[in-house]
Amino acid sequence: MNISAEDKGLYLREIEYDDTPLILKWRNSEEVRSRFIDRRIFTKESHEAWLKNVIGSGRAKQFIICISPEGNDDAPKEDYIPVGSVYVRDLDNDHRKGEYGIFIGEPEARGRGVGSKTAKLMIRYCFETLHLHRLYLRVFADNAQAIKSYENAGFIREGVLKDDVYEDGCYYDMVIMAVINSEK
Repeated sequence: MNISAEDKGLYLREIEYDDTPLILKWRNSEEVRSRFIDRRIFTKESHEAWLKNVIGSGRAKQFIICISPEGNDDAPKEDYIPVGSVYVRDLDNDHRKGEYGIFIGEPEARGRGVGSKTAKLMIRYCFETLHLHRLYLRVFADNAQAIKSYENAGFIREGVLKDDVYEDGCYYDMVIMAVINSEK
């Protein structure tokens, strides 16, 4: 299922097994890995197990973020360039909520509004298609660029979890943010 973007130049397509080399490249890069709570190196086997056991079971939905070739928003979708991934995980249909996650793997796509546009699109997808009431995320408190991007997409800060994550010999605060579907 492809999701059409309101903004020209961006669309999301469902992740496929053939995307594994891209996911491994992006997710294992230091820039991306350093902003994840789980910093383990991804392997082909671990990623394919995620696809089979989590995506395949419906506990998460994951997409590849594709942007138009430079200056050509009217290009056919097959010419769009994959630059990252977005997902909603821990889907809880009883409480109608899920946890949002995103990473922009291609450095040249960062800082261009791709994250905010993608978040807006996923919020709409989660509310209109998945019928969620609440979409939440956790972000390192020192990641000001990501927090600003999430706020631009409509997420609101709900609180801070002090010393919530222990990585590399240090404790880190996590900001909890969410967006509520006011239609439900």
